[in-house]
Parts: sequence; structure tokens; C-alpha cells
Amino acid sequence: MNAANHILEAIGNTPLVLSHSLARNVESNVYLKLEYVNPGASVKDRPALQIVEDAEESGELQPGGTIVEATSGNTGMGLAMAAAIKGYNCIFVMPDKMSDEKIKALRAFGARVVVCPTAVEPDDPRSYYSVAERLAEESPGGYLANQYHNPSNPRAHYLKTGPELWEQTDGEIDVFVSTMGTGGTISGTAKYLKEQNPDIQVVGIDPIGSIYYDYFKTGEITEAHSYLVEGFGEDIIPTTMHFDYVDEIVRVSDKECFQFTRRLVREEGIFAGGSSGGAVAGAIKYAEGLDEKLNIVVILPDSGARYLTKIFDDDWMRENGFLEDRWGDATIDDILQAKGSSGEVYTTAPGETVAQVIERMKQHGISQLPVVDDGRVKGLVNEADVLDHLLGDGAHDDPVDDLVETRFAVVAPTDQIGLIGDIFQDERVLMVMDDGNLVDIISKIDFIDFVTSHF
Repeated sequence: MNAANHILEAIGNTPLVLSHSLARNVESNVYLKLEYVNPGASVKDRPALQIVEDAEESGELQPGGTIVEATSGNTGMGLAMAAAIKGYNCIFVMPDKMSDEKIKALRAFGARVVVCPTAVEPDDPRSYYSVAERLAEESPGGYLANQYHNPSNPRAHYLKTGPELWEQTDGEIDVFVSTMGTGGTISGTAKYLKEQNPDIQVVGIDPIGSIYYDYFKTGEITEAHSYLVEGFGEDIIPTTMHFDYVDEIVRVSDKECFQFTRRLVREEGIFAGGSSGGAVAGAIKYAEGLDEKLNIVVILPDSGARYLTKIFDDDWMRENGFLEDRWGDATIDDILQAKGSSGEVYTTAPGETVAQVIERMKQHGISQLPVVDDGRVKGLVNEADVLDHLLGDGAHDDPVDDLVETRFAVVAPTDQIGLIGDIFQDERVLMVMDDGNLVDIISKIDFIDFVTSHF
């Protein structure tokens, strides 16, 4: 009889489906890998099982022990499924923005679920990272799965997901697209694929509010801010996120994630979650910038069944402003043209003095200067910080380095302006970069001037 011995043997070998409707306006072929077909309904079944098996082999997880993990839900499901078969207890710690469906699903497995506030720093004792560490130490036989720093996470995708994709595409994959949370999926899969063909391009997808995009573009860790889409994006840099294998990152808004999620099921019959919608939205953006026909494979991480009370609820979508498209197709470039951007940006550099910054601001009539070092944007100095420095007994000949702040976000000229409304709610400045070059900065007043005169 052709039957699995238990549910864990059903993990993997998920289908690859060609997108038609959502990709109809791009030349490339866009293939969707349906990871929600895994028995735990997400891609996280793969690393969850690998983490448990590796911990058993190393002796870190003993019979009758307790698996503890900080999770947005999906890794918890995979761990709970493995624990049910192998006889372990589970405690899962989740941020409070997660859907009720995810919390109730974990409790259905008999797991204890602890909910923590989202809007705290990662090292805050109330954060779900910190609480998980504490509970692992306090629990008899406790084992912290630690997906953010456990090498078994990317290893699972190196051993299984990458080879699956290579086989399914007959090696004819040109671009691999994945959202980035812990980084395990994109890092492990990309490592395998690039070993087979170094020319394969790897594209990460990041939500507004996460730090990955700005870090990738500038090398600086900026301040993270809240966002509603679940399952990807981070406010820390996990050791399981290997940027060496990533060629490009595309940023998406909550609205794009949710609208593409709803389109996936209505136009393609694919009932996937918000991170899947974000992955497809980012892949389409990337494909729109290509001048050749390529084979693009996109990971769809989880099922839509866990978001019925959010993404697929019209009232929730309407209350959060995700159903109407207020700004149409206007882009960042439209704002630059409206403000008469010359493409010349006045900057400062690490090591320059406060006096030099003041003189440059006076000379050009500006209130803020990007800090650029060897072509990379390191931050921003504004007149308010300069004033505070001088009022606080700072000297004119002090280096400007201590005044540099990282409350900025990077955008491209082709980004739609709907993307930046969320960023400005967090009081940040936009650095406009094109082909790796800083071409302008956009302030709140630039945005206000544009929308009041065009809408």
C-alpha cells in the first residue's frame, strides 16, 4: 500500500503552479510553489522537523522534553505536529498581532500559547523573544527551538526545498523569490540553487516597517516599525539570514500584500496567506523591471485559512484602509518631477565637523543632510540635532558622527506613492536611490505638496 507511515513523512514535494492572471502583464513565466499543501499548511513544516531531528541527534532534546519557541504561528504548527508524533510538550510564545486562527490552531495540538506585546524592543523582557528564552530555561527538559539562530532552519531548505525546485524546474529556474522572516527559507534554498547555477538571481521580499530592505541597501540597521502583515519581515538580523545569497530585495506595503492575497484566491484559485500575497506582489514588481523573459519561482509560505478574520474579512480590510486605492498609479518619480528635482544631493560624510555641516546647510538653504560614506548612505543629520548638540555644550569642531540618526527609509523612483504613506506615519525621511545611487530625499512637506496639488 502506498501510504506514509505518519504525518511527518508527508512534508515536502509541494506543487509548482504557473501563474496566469496575476502575471499576465509581465513577460516572464511566474511559477508559484504552494507550500500551504504541507500537512501543517506552511513552509515551516520543513525547518520544524529538521530542528527537532537535529536536536534529538545532538541530545539537546530528550524524551518527554518541552519544545519552546517564539513564533508567528507557522513554525509552532510544524513543531507541534512533530511533538505530537514524537511525544514532546510544547510552549509557544507569539506577538499579539497574530490572528486568532493561529493561536487556536496551536492550542488544538495541546500546546500552551503565551501572547506578548508586539510594540516592544527585541531585548525588552516582555518581547516574545525574551519570554521564550525565559520559559525554555524554566521548563523541565526545556529546549528552545530558536529558529532565528538555529542552523537547522536554513539547513532544512538546503537539503529539501532547493533540490525539489531544481528537479521540478529541470534546472531552468532563473529567479528565486521568497519573503524573509527568519531568513531560513531564502538562505538555505538559495545556497543550494546557486551551487547548481551561480547565475540564478535571488530576490527577497520585505514589508514596510521591517529593517531588512534598508539594511541590504545601506548596511545600516534602521529603526523598525509596526506593520500588519504576518510571517515575514524582522526588527532584528537573525543569524539564519544569509545576505550573501541575496541579489535584490523588493519592498511591499501591507496593502499590496493583502490585495494580492485576495486576488490569488479569486483569480488563480490559490487560497494562500498574506505573506504569499506579499511574495507575489514583490515578484511582479521585480518582473516588471526585466527586459527579458525569465523563469521566476515564488514561494507561497502558508494557507489563507489562518486569515479569515483579517485579510478575507471586508470589514477588517475597510477599517484599516486596504480596500480603496487613494493615490492611483502615482510614483516616487512623479513627486521628484513635481518638486523639480535636479538629481544633485548635498551630503556630508563621517569625520566632517558640525561647523562644516552648518555651513553647508546655510549655503544651500536646507535643513538636513544625508551622511554618505564610500557611496553608501549611513544616516541623516538634521538642523534640530545640530541645535541640540550646540545647546548641550557641544563644540563646532566636534565630528558630526555622533549626530547621525537612522530614521530614514530607502525607496526607488518606480515605487508607487501608496508605499510611502505608511513610512511617513513613522516620521521618517525617504532616501531615493536609483541603481545604488542617492538621487534625492523626500520630506513630509514634499509629500504634502504633491498630494494636495494632485489629489
